[in-house]
Amino acid sequence: MSDTNHLLERVVAHAEARGATQADAVAFDVVEGSVRVRLGEIEELTRSKERQLGLRVFVGQRSAMSSTSDLREDALLRFVDGVVAMARVTAEDPNAGLPDPSSTAARHVADDPELYDPAAEAFDLERGVEWCREAERAAMADPRIKNSEGAAFGFASGTRAFRASGGVAGSYRTSSFSGSVTPIAEQDGAMERDYWWTARRRLAALDQPAEVGRVALERTLRRLGARRLSTGERPVVFDPATASSLLRHLASAVNAYTVYRGASVLASRLGTVIGSPLLTLVDDGTLGGGMATRPYDGEGLGSRRTVIVSEGRLESWICDTYSGRKVGHGSTANAARGVADAPTAAPSNLHLAAGETSPDQLLAGIADGLYVTELIGFGVNVTTGDFSQGAAGLRIKDGALDHAVSEVTIAGNLLDMLRDIEAVGSDLDTSRALSAPSLRLSRMMVAGE
Repeated sequence: MSDTNHLLERVVAHAEARGATQADAVAFDVVEGSVRVRLGEIEELTRSKERQLGLRVFVGQRSAMSSTSDLREDALLRFVDGVVAMARVTAEDPNAGLPDPSSTAARHVADDPELYDPAAEAFDLERGVEWCREAERAAMADPRIKNSEGAAFGFASGTRAFRASGGVAGSYRTSSFSGSVTPIAEQDGAMERDYWWTARRRLAALDQPAEVGRVALERTLRRLGARRLSTGERPVVFDPATASSLLRHLASAVNAYTVYRGASVLASRLGTVIGSPLLTLVDDGTLGGGMATRPYDGEGLGSRRTVIVSEGRLESWICDTYSGRKVGHGSTANAARGVADAPTAAPSNLHLAAGETSPDQLLAGIADGLYVTELIGFGVNVTTGDFSQGAAGLRIKDGALDHAVSEVTIAGNLLDMLRDIEAVGSDLDTSRALSAPSLRLSRMMVAGE
């Protein structure tokens, strides 16, 4: 890691020597691999190792960004010269520039067991094959399962290093593991599929493959015998997976880039009530064991916990330095960055706060409703808030789950949907970077027969 840190130090110094008024650089060293098994047979085995460097330079209020994987000394110097030359001919932007060095908190972090598992460094792909086979066996442990789209396992291990003008520097290591399986069921000539998955920073924290397969099997079988519903307004309950999908649309609406471009239905709503008092949205880059936890963001600002919506009131945008300046808000330490692109604003560990209602209690009192387990299609027009998606799930009848439902469309408006949240489940799983508990909305239009 120290070699990479010294390399970035030289790159930034050379950019400044060539006329850059400010510069920052990142380097990613990544080892990753994946396995795919279908019907017990290996379909894919991959492992790769990559090292890349990205550089952003400012010449006054002009900027340019590029990346390279050729880290030989002479090639690297020519690369830096080229990026500085590009910056000289770009248009000026009054909001361009690095964060105030006094606000940065990048630092060299010793291996944190909540971020990095050494098991990823030399992971044996054969273990991934066995994980997939066991998950698929469990997912096919019913005669109604006739086929499989397969099981997959992936891992990654990487070092992220950062250097900026003024001596700001940091580095840390991360790891991740994930696995999934997708069985296919058949009944009366109709076929249905569903899936389940697990992802964690540490290998030992992954859900067991047999459990992932069991859940995938259960989700697939409950889709058999699906029917449509009659068209009309009815209560709708979103399971955690589909509620998280809705959260993705809300995250786009509170992104400062969407806001300053005038493309968010919430652009004029900061400081106002936008939804139910049960709605609290939190972005937390410090969350222990979170898949998007990090010591600092893509610009060296220390990670933090930011309440975006508090009991229905919109309190903050999601910002990096540039977009924060554009909306007059300041960064929320949400700069996300690859080696080849300039930073942009993106959530870290974003979640809706859990409520006190159990998943079973969410169904209570609903005489005729829809429990949504899959959303299909485009979703929300973030500019207008209009929402329309294909959906599948289960009918809710007299407070209990009834027959499977498919080929329906649910529609509404994002602001109405936020307002109509009347219960929030207690089943939040924050191990996922984007997570929500089950949600019950008092009414949505369901278009079926």
